[in-house]
Amino acid sequence: MIKLENINKQYDLGTAKVNALKDVSLEIKRGDYAAIMGPSGSGKSTLMHILGILDSASTGKYYLEDYDVTSLPDREQARIRNQHFGFIFQSFNLFGELSAVENVMLPMSYAGVAVKARREKAVKLLEDVGLSHRLTHLPAMLSGGEQQRVAIARALSNDPDLILADEPTGNLPTDKGEEILEILESLNRRGVTIIMVTHNPEQSKRAGYVIELRDGAVIKDSAMSGGTNA
Repeated sequence: MIKLENINKQYDLGTAKVNALKDVSLEIKRGDYAAIMGPSGSGKSTLMHILGILDSASTGKYYLEDYDVTSLPDREQARIRNQHFGFIFQSFNLFGELSAVENVMLPMSYAGVAVKARREKAVKLLEDVGLSHRLTHLPAMLSGGEQQRVAIARALSNDPDLILADEPTGNLPTDKGEEILEILESLNRRGVTIIMVTHNPEQSKRAGYVIELRDGAVIKDSAMSGGTNA
């Protein structure tokens, strides 16, 4: 599904240059549950942003289903993000002025789905994550765990092939984080590919495939015997 070849990402900070990623090569197959691990500053979020086509590499190739994403125009990259990827962030990234159901409807509006159809689907997705009683609530009226459930429902709104989760339990207490992990594992069992950034070794053990980064380079790339896809 995904293949990276010698990906480098360099940032210019005044006169200094920072190499956030160094010759990263990896392959993630359809249906994988992959965890990206590493200490702070190792390049985890930079790699996630490149995988999600939210940022571009300085050099190297990114193949998605054998297509070279790096050569696609911005409009086509945006279409892929909207129609094939779902994003879950540590900070939830919900729109504060929109209700739960309106937040979930938003990506479908960009995809051109009719208003009635997107509302019906948003309601169903929120029901699936246990929030049928919170449809009209604004994010400020929801707990952290509930906000992350809304974010998951939103990530699923366009039936993505791939979900990219950047520290999805980082702002949650342990029990609520466990609920989010169980939802991700359930989605993976249904065939959705999951790529999750985490700093938690116990969480990474639940993945079928672990990629460890240090100083922008892959230092370990291996299947996990205890993961969901092992």
